[in-house]
Amino acid sequence: MFSAKISARLLREVFTAISTLIDEVTFNVSAEGIRVRAMDPSRVAMVDFMMGRTAFDEFVAEENFKLCVNISELLKLLRRAGRDESVELFFDEKSGQLKITIRGKYTRTFSMPTLEASEEEVPTPRITFNASATLTTDGLRQALEDVALVSDHVRIEADNEKVTMNAKGDLMGANIELRKGSDALLSLEAKEPTKATFSLSYLSEIVKAAAATSDVVTIEFSMDMPIKLDFKQPYEGKLTYYLAPRIEVE
Repeated sequence: MFSAKISARLLREVFTAISTLIDEVTFNVSAEGIRVRAMDPSRVAMVDFMMGRTAFDEFVAEENFKLCVNISELLKLLRRAGRDESVELFFDEKSGQLKITIRGKYTRTFSMPTLEASEEEVPTPRITFNASATLTTDGLRQALEDVALVSDHVRIEADNEKVTMNAKGDLMGANIELRKGSDALLSLEAKEPTKATFSLSYLSEIVKAAAATSDVVTIEFSMDMPIKLDFKQPYEGKLTYYLAPRIEVE
C-alpha cells in the first residue's frame, strides 16, 4: 500500500519536467521517497529524479515497489488543481488503480490504471567533467532562446573566465557570452578549455520545463561528451538530466 499528500503545484511542476523526456514513467517507491531514472525513447537524454519523503506532507510506503503510469494523463488531472490546493495519491496493489484526490475549494477524486512497470535499470553515467558552471535557470533559458533564432543546435564552450554559446545557421549566426561576475553566471570552473555541441530541441525543452522547479542550474560537460544539468530543488531530492552531444564533423 502506498499513500502520499503533497502540494499540487509542486507535484505538477516536477512531473511536467519529467514528462519532457518520457511519457510512461516507472516510479521506484520506497520508505525514503520516490525515484525515477529513465532514458527517452531515442536514448539521447536521461532524467534522474528523486523526491525524498520530507517533500511530502504525508508519505506512507509499506514496501519497495514499482509504479508505472502515463504521466501525460496524470498531468491532465493535476492541471485541474489550483496553486494552493493539495493532492493525495493512493495506490492499492489489489485493484491496480492509482487514485488521485485533489482537495481545495471542493474535493474531486480520479482513478487511473497503472501500467506494466519497466524492469530496466538505467545506470548513472560515469563521466569525468572538465567544466562546471552554475547559472540562473532563467539566464540559461534566455541564452538558449537567443541561439535558437538561428540554428537547431548550439556549441557550448567554457574556459576560466566565461561560458559562450555559439550557433550558426544558413543565414545568421549567434554568439552569447556569459562572464564571471555577471548576474547569470554564478560560478565557473574549467580544468581546460572545453566545448561540445548539443541539440537545441532537447536542451531548450529540458531547461524550459525544469525552470518552474528551480532558479539555479549547474551544467557540467567535457570535450564532445554528454552534458549534465543539475537543477537545485527546494526539497530533499534532485532533478538531473544528461544529454548526449551532437558530434560535428570538421
